[in-house]
Amino acid sequence: MSKNIAKLIDHTALKPQTTEKEIRILCEEAKEYGFASVCVNPAWVKLCAELLEGTEVKVCTVIGFPLGANTPETKAFETADAINNGAQEVDMVINIAALKDKNDELLLRDIKAVTEAAKGKALTKVIIETSLLTDEEKVRACKIAVEAGTDFVKTSTGFSTGGATFEDIELMRKTVGPDIGVKASGGVRDTEGAKKMIEAGATRIGASAGVSIVKGLTADTDY
Repeated sequence: MSKNIAKLIDHTALKPQTTEKEIRILCEEAKEYGFASVCVNPAWVKLCAELLEGTEVKVCTVIGFPLGANTPETKAFETADAINNGAQEVDMVINIAALKDKNDELLLRDIKAVTEAAKGKALTKVIIETSLLTDEEKVRACKIAVEAGTDFVKTSTGFSTGGATFEDIELMRKTVGPDIGVKASGGVRDTEGAKKMIEAGATRIGASAGVSIVKGLTADTDY
């Protein structure tokens, strides 16, 4: 079971104080345990691509992180730059204000800026920041993300007021259907928690506690 779970984990280090030594350890752990990817800030993409060259571990990075308040043009540039540096997956934060203002046109443009910049080059995941949203907003965000061509919808940055919940994963899975990925991130710290998210419909887990999850332990930290 642990190896199966490992293949669903984005082994994550997104804190601003993360050092090069810690990034190198992250990549070594990802190779050792067979994680799906390492998820790092854009400044570390090039190094991770070098360290993971020739392995099955992907390099994932974040766009418009953690607030999502950048312009679509900025997010598009950031995406292209990350891919040029070796990113194979990009997790973008939506314009949350646009969602709350019911400005669906802007939100669609916001997400498309990333999905189109990444098309054919990198897998895209759209972070909707569930802890700030009503259920109606979660559903609308997921539907617009699918319309924009995303590969995944994702719960959280891990830097807001809450992380993934079983209920949110169920709702997101129900909304996007069987063909779009759902990533649970924020607060998944142990094997049992990861299993619950997978049972609810998650096909990827974002966690800094990846090693603890596959070893059946509990981690004290999230991102």
